[in-house]
Amino acid sequence: MKTILNYFFRGMLVILPVTATVYLVYITLVSINNLFNDLFYSWFDLEIPGLGILTGFFAITLVGFILTQKYARPLLHLFEKLLAKTPLVNIVYASLKDLTEAFVGDKKKFTKPVSIEFSEPGGMKRLGFITEESLGQFGLRDEVAVYCPHSYNFSGNLYIVPKEKVTPIKTDSTNFMRFIVSGGVTKIHTQND
Repeated sequence: MKTILNYFFRGMLVILPVTATVYLVYITLVSINNLFNDLFYSWFDLEIPGLGILTGFFAITLVGFILTQKYARPLLHLFEKLLAKTPLVNIVYASLKDLTEAFVGDKKKFTKPVSIEFSEPGGMKRLGFITEESLGQFGLRDEVAVYCPHSYNFSGNLYIVPKEKVTPIKTDSTNFMRFIVSGGVTKIHTQND
């Protein structure tokens, strides 16, 4: 019986992450496909499997292309200004825009992996990323902002930490994020290895 349970749990170690990943990708793709397929179908009365994903990809790419053109920048600026003046919407839009830019924009923020040391309990450390090195606007001259993602979750905490309590870690930031989000299970290599 013990051998059968051992095989069962070994099988779960492979099947659970693969199934969860496939399921999330499937749900995302189906949702995108349905959204754009319905839109395409309403225009042309034509339904082709996968056309929604293709349409979505081209539509997003086209929007990206248009927004990089000189003539579109004033319109985008005007639109963002309008959103910034709209109560409640401005908080959601600005936060999501900043978060998106932190991962994929020109202003990537999660590129400086660090460990931070806490005084209490002594010797305890957290892993995170420096997101802002200058906090002078808050009167915090010798402190930095460090974002510490939660394990197995897409959330985290922001800590304001004295610079002397922050130790840079020389490693690839993508693998470092994977290490933190996996709860330390994912193996990463530092540049010193």
